[in-house]
Amino acid sequence: MEPTPVIASCDGLTISALDWGGSGPPLLLQHPTGFPAGMFDPLASVLSDDYRVVAVDVRGHGGSDAPDDLMACTFVNAARDVLAVLDVLELDEVAALGESMGGGVVALVDSLRPGMVRRAMFCEAIAFELAPSGPSSPLLMAERARKRRAVWPDRATVLESYGSRPPLDVMEPAALAAYVRYGFVDRDDGTVELACAPEVEARWFDAAAEPDGAALAFAHLPRMEAATTVLSGSASNLGAAMFAEQALRLDAPHHEVDGTHFFVQEDTARAADAVRRHLSW
Repeated sequence: MEPTPVIASCDGLTISALDWGGSGPPLLLQHPTGFPAGMFDPLASVLSDDYRVVAVDVRGHGGSDAPDDLMACTFVNAARDVLAVLDVLELDEVAALGESMGGGVVALVDSLRPGMVRRAMFCEAIAFELAPSGPSSPLLMAERARKRRAVWPDRATVLESYGSRPPLDVMEPAALAAYVRYGFVDRDDGTVELACAPEVEARWFDAAAEPDGAALAFAHLPRMEAATTVLSGSASNLGAAMFAEQALRLDAPHHEVDGTHFFVQEDTARAADAVRRHLSW
């Protein structure tokens, strides 16, 4: 099933989203930093029999505009981008899977509009009181993002390269292909370019370390109206302690799943089962 493009506006920016349809309760799939909404295509296709599945590209990602002033890329504004799309779709409540940065954004959607998120599943959500140190620190992640290769000969070359090395070599082929399809744009000269430019991705990592980023999402956890479940990967580079603390503040269950930070894309069938188990209405 091909998703239907959806367009909304926030702060004068065009915000894009994908709607896979379905007659069940609305389900929001919210992407990690640097990744497009379309990365969820394999999961959304499986779940569209049970849910009305939508996914939003926050500013600077996928098909959405990046602001001229990248300081406008904040977790709060990302949550506002999501709400702009949900308003266009006339959705009053959703279940939500928030992956990585998407989890922090879902928490702030709950903060900005209590009751919008009925149930939530945090998959390694970026919501923490103190930023991780070492290789996983947001500032080091930003440095790496700025060094990313932006332009490639074609999507086949990207797919071969990304699929042969960490961290994306763990993804199921269909999930990786969805990222490459939606995460790159065609250029006039026949090459392809990252939809989320390296400097934009870096800004989002910087934003995670700011007071209105992951720390604000973490501060909201005890007031989350959504019934929430926390999931983390057994081989995640972020470690289990951060996610155990999230569960404690939420008074919510914490489940460890075999896999890395991208465990959602490592096993689509398992991810779909988790959604049905933890996000059923």
